Amino acid sequence: MPDRAPQQVDRQLPTDEARDLISLVRDIAQREITPSAAEEEDAGRFPREVFTLLSDAGLLGLPYDAEFGGGEQPYEVYLQVLEELAAARLTVGLGLSVHTLASYALATYGTKEQQTEHLPAMLGGGLLGAYCLSEPASGSDAASLRTKAVREGDDWVITGTKAWITHGGIADFYTVMARTGEDGPRGITAFLVPGDAEGLSAAVPEKKMGLKGSPTAQVHLDGVRVPDARRIGEEGQGFAIALSALESGRLGIAACAIGVAQAALDEAVSYAAERRQFGKPIVDFQGLRFMLADMATQIEAGRALYLTAARLRDAGLPFAKQAAMAKLHCTDTAMRVTTDAVQILGGYGYTADFPAERYMREAKVLQIVEGTNQIQRMVIARHLAGPEER
Repeated sequence: MPDRAPQQVDRQLPTDEARDLISLVRDIAQREITPSAAEEEDAGRFPREVFTLLSDAGLLGLPYDAEFGGGEQPYEVYLQVLEELAAARLTVGLGLSVHTLASYALATYGTKEQQTEHLPAMLGGGLLGAYCLSEPASGSDAASLRTKAVREGDDWVITGTKAWITHGGIADFYTVMARTGEDGPRGITAFLVPGDAEGLSAAVPEKKMGLKGSPTAQVHLDGVRVPDARRIGEEGQGFAIALSALESGRLGIAACAIGVAQAALDEAVSYAAERRQFGKPIVDFQGLRFMLADMATQIEAGRALYLTAARLRDAGLPFAKQAAMAKLHCTDTAMRVTTDAVQILGGYGYTADFPAERYMREAKVLQIVEGTNQIQRMVIARHLAGPEER
């Protein structure tokens, strides 16, 4: 079936620099990511060379200070970069989002000395990060984590297992939340752990339904020793740091979800324009046209929602409720749109010869990661009605 190039999203960007940035990202996606995406996902291959390219292009530290190698771009722009990359290949878009999440603690709560020492390599030196909060027995209930860090002189010795870690086993640094004090959220501290630290290892990556090119694995810390200089923030501040990071991270997931949904819509429109039944293209049938219109409307609404939250963040205003809403709406939208794309392609949509089935499999995980959509509903409801009675 002939290829039909998708229409580019008409983006409202704040500066000429931002427009040039989006053009650069689209060029990289077209040349370096999209052509091999399907084959590499099927093979479960992680594209480390693409992340090296993104680092060289200054794209791994977009929302952080230029003083430390970042791009100093507003979240409004950074998230649209994520969307473009996720539309090309979710492994890349999600990988950048996770790297940004892993860098957040040091960039936001680290001392000037820590930032000067570590951030340039993290943001522009080709390193790749991972974020370690969840554990086998503490996912949504993250405050019950059991990984421990015990003080020994000027060092901390960390022991425990983290679960569902994107880039587990291949990351160059891990932002690790560990218990240093009492049970509950107040006894947790954040640490920056090198990827080659003695005692740190990763299990065999999980066998997943989708997103096969992005390794997700348990990370084991067996007496990993890190100096106190790698403690981020105050003792007991780690859970607050983790939640603050996730508020921004949820916007990254929302943007990635809209990217996947946009790619699925583009595929559906392209197929429907070329596929002929009963003597005319199926895109001319009203029932299908209405499906495409609904898909496009849901995507535009999701994009507007995540950008509204991003602009609140950029203005220094509270955005947690809007971030939860964006994550909820955008990932649910991705699931609906990709499912409809498979339906529009019919039997072909169920085959690996077309990307619609991959988009559908990938969309599902976005409803789960960085706080399930049930957790997002709880967050939104707390903002509306206050905390639940205990």
